Amino acid sequence: MSSTELRRTALDALHRSLGATMTDFAGWDMPLRYGSERDEHNAVRTRAGLFDLSHMGEITVTGPQAAAFLDHALVGNIGSVKPGRARYTMICREDGGILDDLIVYRLGAAEAPEYLVVANASNAQAVLDALVERSAGFDAEVRDDRDAYALLAVQGPESPGILKGLSPKLSASLDQGGAPLTDLEDLKYYSGLPGTVAGVPALIARTGYTGEDGFELFVKPEHAVGLWQALTEAGAGAGLVPCGLSCRDTLRLEAGMPLYGNELSTSLTPFDAGFGRVVKFEKEGDFVGRAALAEAAARTEQNPPRVLVGLVAEGRRVPRAGYAVVAGGEVIGEVTSGAPSPTLGKPIAMAYVDAAHAAPGTAGVTVDIRGSQEPYEVVALPFYKRQK
Repeated sequence: MSSTELRRTALDALHRSLGATMTDFAGWDMPLRYGSERDEHNAVRTRAGLFDLSHMGEITVTGPQAAAFLDHALVGNIGSVKPGRARYTMICREDGGILDDLIVYRLGAAEAPEYLVVANASNAQAVLDALVERSAGFDAEVRDDRDAYALLAVQGPESPGILKGLSPKLSASLDQGGAPLTDLEDLKYYSGLPGTVAGVPALIARTGYTGEDGFELFVKPEHAVGLWQALTEAGAGAGLVPCGLSCRDTLRLEAGMPLYGNELSTSLTPFDAGFGRVVKFEKEGDFVGRAALAEAAARTEQNPPRVLVGLVAEGRRVPRAGYAVVAGGEVIGEVTSGAPSPTLGKPIAMAYVDAAHAAPGTAGVTVDIRGSQEPYEVVALPFYKRQK
């Protein structure tokens, strides 16, 4: 295979049969949209959408010291994650810069620790390399499992009913003791358990990147097409539609969720990015970047950095990443993500702005869109929050 050839997921032929518009994303040929991205977005908000996320990077960590190793390698307190639960965290460089944001699932019981680390597609190799390097001296194994999984996501208010129609069975309880869970509703947000869906072995996780309720299903690649078809059939009456990466981006933007390369980068520490809460200094032992992150915490407390805020357009022009945010003739920030919001009916953006202009309702804030100063309202994130 040539170095320029795109990787394809196990669902590639199916996407093409559905007429998907394909795009290069992090070296993968992925569906951008199947029809109208606005219709796909609205389906997830009101009914349900089905995504292929097989480009994400799965890394398995096992061994007696798996938890201690992950506590050393990542900024979060992974040792405190109970079996069957998941945690959002970050991996940082020694200088505190964010290498990636991650979700870590604890799969194994105390006597057989096992963790699934899920990295962004664009950073999967860098995260894998960093974890392998940082595992030196620990009785833990880091395994590249990117080819071992296909990942399907069902997102939206109808997703629990759709999944329930496929007779999901969970093969463990949340505490790995007692009887297995029998009802999908018992699987809380940021939990994940092994089981079966439509007879297919899967890690069933109640996680997602859309701001809606939903599930992510990790399965063997050879089971992906059959499961996609089963989900499509089960969701037909509930309005389930296939969804591409384009609406996934507008959904996460409305939900105020950061995207690596836009809101997060190696030039920012978690404290600079407003995610200092994920850094757990109280955990035992040293961890990579601790000293630099302690300095960043002190620095940002004394001298607040730019703050990640929401911007809502008063007009119709759409801001894009890199556009300057201006107030009083001075540049006070920069847009990190922007798009038309199908839910709000207006263009929206996330931007880092000077703390003095970060309060919701701050007057006189504009975005420089190709030389024109377009008025924007500063709002708190997220733009959209689902009703529980």
